[in-house]
Amino acid sequence: MHMADALVSPAVGGVMIAASAGLLWNSARRLKENFEPARVPLMGVMGAFVFAAQMINFAIPGTGSSGHIGGGMLLAAVLGSHGAFIALSCVLAIQAFMFADGGILALGCNIFNMGFFPCFVAYPLIFAPIAGGMKSPARIMAASILGCVAALQLGAFGVVLETLCSGVTELPFKTFALLMQPIHLAIGAVEGALTGAVLAFLKSSRPEVFEKTPKTPAKSACAALMIAAVAMAGGLSLAASSDPDGLEWSVERAAKGAEISADTPAHSASEKIQNSSAVLPDYNLPGSESALGGAAAGIAGTFAALAAACALGFLLRKPDSAS
Repeated sequence: MHMADALVSPAVGGVMIAASAGLLWNSARRLKENFEPARVPLMGVMGAFVFAAQMINFAIPGTGSSGHIGGGMLLAAVLGSHGAFIALSCVLAIQAFMFADGGILALGCNIFNMGFFPCFVAYPLIFAPIAGGMKSPARIMAASILGCVAALQLGAFGVVLETLCSGVTELPFKTFALLMQPIHLAIGAVEGALTGAVLAFLKSSRPEVFEKTPKTPAKSACAALMIAAVAMAGGLSLAASSDPDGLEWSVERAAKGAEISADTPAHSASEKIQNSSAVLPDYNLPGSESALGGAAAGIAGTFAALAAACALGFLLRKPDSAS
């Protein structure tokens, strides 16, 4: 559900960048108050895991569309709302600048739609009450499915509203909404099931990753998650569905085949920035469409997400524990 710049006006893009920046600042401030340095590696590894998982598009049967997990609920369950929002923002920024996935002008929209709704709405209001301390796999699964479905529905409608307010396309509001909501209902259900399975497995096999105490999460847990991330990015992602994702699928049908584009100085500047920064466009080596190039690009992005999330985690250490 990565919005392209062509859907967003400079005004809406600017407002959403400001809104997401404000949420990031608040998350950093809140995290700095109680975040333990021992959890920095886990923050980095979880960011890398979600980056890799997002590369695996799964087909939605009978639609010609596909989806991928957003990862916000998974991150929030492990890192809490504020840590999750920061880690997911790192992932989305790397995807936009390094891989040209999602627009630079639309980055604020993407961070808000994919980060705010799962981390600050669905997680505290739906997941946490239903999961009830995550003592039961059944409750974890129910909380994950309901939370992810709600977050995806809110995020999908956010895309529709931001597109409508931008006014740079002629996508009919009703048609666009009626395409976006059902397809993301299906995607949310699959993401919820996958999220629930991962959380239930971690709770039973690596319960220490959920501890909020200063104890260092087991190195073996972080190592296992990182190995899984590399395997997904460098291997499983090659089997991902090539069908358009839910947003692209909805735009194509709402536009009835018409090309969606926008031409303003802000869009041109965004395109120039992205063209110069995207060293691995379309998740492959420059000029390559090979499976090996895709695997290398995926692994590179996984380690970039790890480095970015870890770097922010170290910057947010409490002053009295930074030495």
